[in-house]
Amino acid sequence: MAYDEELADRVRAILEPGPFTEKKMFGGIAFLLRGHLAVAVSGKGGIMVRVDPQEGPRLVDGTAVTPMVMAGRELDGWLRVTTAAVADDAVLRTWVARGADFVAGLPEK
Repeated sequence: MAYDEELADRVRAILEPGPFTEKKMFGGIAFLLRGHLAVAVSGKGGIMVRVDPQEGPRLVDGTAVTPMVMAGRELDGWLRVTTAAVADDAVLRTWVARGADFVAGLPEK
């Protein structure tokens, strides 16, 4: 499945004119800041967001927001958010900001 290009354009509009770069990853498009992935539009639908690992469990609701699972294991600090959950631009902005704010505090790669 190809990633949702409309959703990618919405994320792009939120991040512009910021210092983010784009890279095709995970069957989708990832948005990186100084080499750190902040948010990605997934080829499986929705977005993947990097968050503080301590904050992640509090944000999970089990339906619209779930832990990201890769190779059968949950990744600390990574969440998957459904397309339906980010249909509203204000909600999408909140999720994109979470990812951007978290990676902004990381050292440059």
